[in-house]
Amino acid sequence: MLMQELPPLPLAEWRDTLETLHRWMQIVGKVKLALTPPINHFWNVTFDVSAHGLSTGAIPVDDHSIEMEFDFVEDILRIRPTTGPAHVVALRPRSVADFYTATMQALHGANASAKIWTTPVEIADPIPFEQDGAHSSYDREYAMRFWRVLSAIEPVLEKFRSGFIGKCSPVQFFWGSFDLALTRFSGRRAPPFQGSSIDLEAYSHEVSSVGWWPGDERLERPSFYSYAAPEPAGFADAMIGDDVPGAYYHPKLKGWYLDYDTVRLADDPEQLLLDFCETTYQAAAELGGWPRHDLERLPEERHGHVYASRSEGQQASPDDRL
Repeated sequence: MLMQELPPLPLAEWRDTLETLHRWMQIVGKVKLALTPPINHFWNVTFDVSAHGLSTGAIPVDDHSIEMEFDFVEDILRIRPTTGPAHVVALRPRSVADFYTATMQALHGANASAKIWTTPVEIADPIPFEQDGAHSSYDREYAMRFWRVLSAIEPVLEKFRSGFIGKCSPVQFFWGSFDLALTRFSGRRAPPFQGSSIDLEAYSHEVSSVGWWPGDERLERPSFYSYAAPEPAGFADAMIGDDVPGAYYHPKLKGWYLDYDTVRLADDPEQLLLDFCETTYQAAAELGGWPRHDLERLPEERHGHVYASRSEGQQASPDDRL
């Protein structure tokens, strides 16, 4: 999907579906957490944007593997084992408790039972999944729009990622915070972070992160964001808005924000998003004293398949490009 085809996604029109879907995804995410070995920054638990929705990727289970995918084209959660046919759970108006029971049964049918902590995280007033009859909405049109937004943004963030040769996360969807994110690292340890165990793990090193989020009660509209942790002095006062019209610093959320609709309605949405990513990263890296010459590709090396030699400026051979 092209950025020029981004659909409107006003939070007020699909809040109930979002809140239900958020909890459904946490059930599946917690299954992945239970069955995969830990990777730094919890990268082992995230979802990937797929051709039909969001996927866990292959998860090892004893002598086989499974993949779990929220398929928003066919409105199913598909649990596909390597050893047999897929098992499905319908995505339709149904309570979190009902979805939880159906998902656990489907997992058992795929020979992949998992014991999870059933209380959702990063949600106000959490209700254990098996007790939650309050959240039961599913509007397939808005679920589809949500996935289409992720599908359009993901390749742009991948393009931005390609300019960095230091440690960098994949473009991945976090089911706890419910955002699509990309994180660059300076390579240096960060001061101890005051927060939850999730925060301690996520911010053990200096980072600059960008991403997209559908919004919640803290910010009632979908937005792109960019933050630095630890935030360097002067970051909030950087002249981001001069280069990226509409960008603003949010003092409570501690980061730079750009409304989704500002990007969606721009003449060149992809370029505006890339400008936001690049400008906020440069501010974080410069003010934070990152060793940028060791972390970034040369301009002529970016967004292409032919890389120039740093020492001689000669075109690489086909074998050297692999």
